[in-house]
Amino acid sequence: MRRRLATCLPLIPFALLGACADTPRVPAPKGAVTAEAVDDFGVPIPGPGTAGGRIVSLNPSVTEALFAIGSGPRLVARSKWDTFPVEALAVPSVGDGIRPSVEAVLAMRPTLVILYASADNRAAAEALRRAGIPVVALRVDRLAQVDHLLHLLGRLTGDSTAARLVRDSVRRTLDRVRTLTSRQGHRPRVLWPVWDTPPMVIGGGSYLDELMEIAGGYNVFHDLPAPSPTVNIEEILRREPEVVLTSAASAQRLAQRPGWRELPAIRAKRFLLEDPALTGRPSVNVGMAAVHLARLLHPALRDSLRDSLP
Repeated sequence: MRRRLATCLPLIPFALLGACADTPRVPAPKGAVTAEAVDDFGVPIPGPGTAGGRIVSLNPSVTEALFAIGSGPRLVARSKWDTFPVEALAVPSVGDGIRPSVEAVLAMRPTLVILYASADNRAAAEALRRAGIPVVALRVDRLAQVDHLLHLLGRLTGDSTAARLVRDSVRRTLDRVRTLTSRQGHRPRVLWPVWDTPPMVIGGGSYLDELMEIAGGYNVFHDLPAPSPTVNIEEILRREPEVVLTSAASAQRLAQRPGWRELPAIRAKRFLLEDPALTGRPSVNVGMAAVHLARLLHPALRDSLRDSLP
């Protein structure tokens, strides 16, 4: 179960990696629809402006983006993991976003349901469609998918102008951070652990790896393609990270763990304390997350980075 939680994190705020490796995209039949017109289950997406006024979002990235583009008032239900922005907490929860209660969702009389495209959600998506409810299943695991998400939500809600403005703001912030950090001579070698027993780390398949690169750091496990691979202490030691990027609570725990204490960066308490509220999900907050990480990795850029905030 722990491994499942750490590798399938689209709905878990403290380590949201969007890494459900068991969810391959199902291609649409040749000639049927274009890639633009299908969701991540390969099902045709409803036409422009068809979201209606009663949206159920069971995907934290989607929920946050809906509020950002001004469509938050249309949201009538969310999952228990959809807690950003704070306004989302006023929206009723229908429980879990993985294998959700179809009955609870239908009770909200939705005009559109947006799920995370996990294999565990296929049955719910099919049941909702049989009930006549438009459903869109989306994976938001990488920065490019955040861009696509905003484009798609603008299309579905009819708020394309607002969605484009938010998308452009996110792009500008990421570009600004990348430009500033690219001028720094040294890129710290960073270990970003997400679980301690067994050791699990951020790998090259996570949006967090992308954010670290933009923020001017080098992920020592960038070469591993999984979003959150399981590794061992010996391999961590071999890669010689200079700093450990983690939360304050995790830093205290790692400093006391056998094995982990052998790591020079941990013995020297070279921790960079990240804020999971910023880094914990790939959505419209990724620009601010990049600024946050760049400030940790390159303190000399703090004043310049202040101007990068949207």
